[in-house]
Amino acid sequence: MSIEKVARFAGVSTATVSRVLNGYKGVRPATRERVLAAIAACQYQPNLLARQLRTSQSHMLLVLVSNIINPFCSRVVRGIEAEAEAHGYHILLCNSDSQTQRESAYLTLLSGKVVDGVITMDAASNLPELRQMIGDSPWIQCAEGDPDVAGSSVTIDNQQAARAAVQHLAQRGRRRIAMINGDPRYLYAQQRELGYRAALAELGLSWSGVEYANEVECEAGFAAMKRLLEAKEPPDAVFTVSDVLAVGAIHCARQHQLAIPEDIAVLGFDGLPWSAMLSPPLSTLEQPMHQLGTRSVQLLLQRIQDPLAPQVHERLPCELVVRASS
Repeated sequence: MSIEKVARFAGVSTATVSRVLNGYKGVRPATRERVLAAIAACQYQPNLLARQLRTSQSHMLLVLVSNIINPFCSRVVRGIEAEAEAHGYHILLCNSDSQTQRESAYLTLLSGKVVDGVITMDAASNLPELRQMIGDSPWIQCAEGDPDVAGSSVTIDNQQAARAAVQHLAQRGRRRIAMINGDPRYLYAQQRELGYRAALAELGLSWSGVEYANEVECEAGFAAMKRLLEAKEPPDAVFTVSDVLAVGAIHCARQHQLAIPEDIAVLGFDGLPWSAMLSPPLSTLEQPMHQLGTRSVQLLLQRIQDPLAPQVHERLPCELVVRASS
């Protein structure tokens, strides 16, 4: 299928199809959608190598994800992919497991001009090394962003979100509020624990308990909750840094014959769609997952088009959604 046939199918000129494929902004949204629909219907495959030779751009973006199994990551990636495609780009998704050796192998694609820029969702402990490997290439830190490391970022205010979680549980009369945290190599885990401890201090609550989950999996949430409940003085509320961990925590509480929220309240993080369908429905801090992805692409494309553009560090809003579990 040729670009001329796509143009005839969409009822536009070949120049308009080319502008859509190359991500130019001067195309009306309705026209862009018609062209994209024609491309899909015609199963048109552009000659990416020829385009790269003409423009010195591959129109490919590298996305480094530490754990694609994590449903938070997968939903952010969906936002990344949708926004990239809307601008004529494709993504190359790589699961790094936060291993520097794997990241280094993937990042050689930058020097080889196979990709035009990179979006990372990797552990903060790896960011200095990533910065060195990425060099001056366009780079955006998504969800896991450190303003002290050169490179624009899109995140949320993790400390404030954790404070809101503790404040909510305290307002419901809870006085022994525990936290199930994630891997402390991640900046979000560090920041949320800081917010948790700051809120306890502000509220004058002396009891605290933090357990760490080695993976963002239900089993890890169960194990962390088990340690909390078997302590000499167990909590009457638990704040988890992931809805997935909250599922494991709820299951563990029920195995200990505890009613939720009567005996122990549970509050998650992320706002995954199925959290409202749990029994009881899970209170959670809802992250703008899709928007984190789309905004990362927008900022990355700005850096690609203007490498001298100033760095930005954006924080998107996070909303406390109160349901029956707390």
